[in-house]
Amino acid sequence: MLSLARRSAQPEVARALANLVWLGLERLTQIAVAIAISGMLARYFGPDVFGKWQYANTLLLVLAPITWVCGAEILVPTIVHRPAPLGTMLGSAFVLRLSVSAAALLLTWGGIAAGLTDPLVGAMLAGLALTMVFREPFVGTINAWLQSMTYSKPQLLSSMVTALLKAGLVYLCVRATLAPARFGWLWAFEAAVIGAVLLAYYIRRHGGTLDWRIDRTLVRHFASAGGVFWLGLICMYLFLKLDRLMLERTISFADLGRYSAAQQLNENWIALALMLAQTLAPGFVYRVQEAAQLRRNILRLTVLTAALMAAGALVLDLLAGVIIRLVFGPDYTGAAEIFRWAVWLSVPAGIEAIGNLAVLKYQAKFVLLAKWLLALLIAFSVNWLAIPRFGAYGALIGLAAGYIAAASVNFFYLRYRVRP
Repeated sequence: MLSLARRSAQPEVARALANLVWLGLERLTQIAVAIAISGMLARYFGPDVFGKWQYANTLLLVLAPITWVCGAEILVPTIVHRPAPLGTMLGSAFVLRLSVSAAALLLTWGGIAAGLTDPLVGAMLAGLALTMVFREPFVGTINAWLQSMTYSKPQLLSSMVTALLKAGLVYLCVRATLAPARFGWLWAFEAAVIGAVLLAYYIRRHGGTLDWRIDRTLVRHFASAGGVFWLGLICMYLFLKLDRLMLERTISFADLGRYSAAQQLNENWIALALMLAQTLAPGFVYRVQEAAQLRRNILRLTVLTAALMAAGALVLDLLAGVIIRLVFGPDYTGAAEIFRWAVWLSVPAGIEAIGNLAVLKYQAKFVLLAKWLLALLIAFSVNWLAIPRFGAYGALIGLAAGYIAAASVNFFYLRYRVRP
């Protein structure tokens, strides 16, 4: 692919193809590292403590979208069109993101101090939550600048290296029998290192100085322009983690640990569907202007994705027992049956990911918000009824209902917006 990029007469295409290779390598590295780390921690912690660790991570992933104000869908186009000096745009975005992230961190630590969580969950979350201050203000802001140049290699390379470094540190801490409460600080360290590396790279590219400035008008614009997308992303991540939030109230942490082990693997499998969608989106959706061709492309991509996800789910279903035992150990054999059912969620998740490309193509922010709000409400209602009767399997039913609802909104929007 890289040789094809070099032969291309269009530099933009060459950069996009090279960027795509690095994106794929980074995603595969992150998936492999996440599975390896989860396996180590699951065996070291045991089901009960591992359940608390997974619940702390769930709380972080619900809180983190709060910091995603002024997302890439707003900042990157603004940088490309350059209505203000680059340093002013980045500085204004940084201040806004840092303010929101710091407020989210203080509220999180305040909730932990007030005893709103299990003590061990709170101790784990205290370190994990610090990542919010580094991820969006530093990593996110500089990454938006890199995306505007179609050159994400510095961010992706630093992310891969620090992920491998983190895996090594987790292994050493396990061997040293570090207390479970302290592991969250490794994730904060990883985020801080990536932020420092990218900040140093930006400074080196700009004459050895940080030329960021603050424009209050631009700060207000960033805060308001991305508000709807921001709320949509909050609803989406709350939907994705609602199963564990509601299960925590009805099952033991040990059972939650087994459920989370199955879902950890399943979410990495579903991530491949999202990576497939991101890979195919530019050539088959974003650059296509003719309505009939766009509808045909999305239909074909939907069928292809559903077939691939179904085939993969079938294989994972058959090998569930072996995979769970290999990754997490004999204490998690109860997760295998959950995993067998969970992998089939990849089919509606993949279909939803392809349909969502049309929503993103036309920047339909209110559709995005309505879709994930509907999915969240439906999943909550189904969980409320199904979890008391079916336990963990009820949570899977809620996820399936939410994905189907989101995919249906995509389908009706496509019929309305893209007419032959």
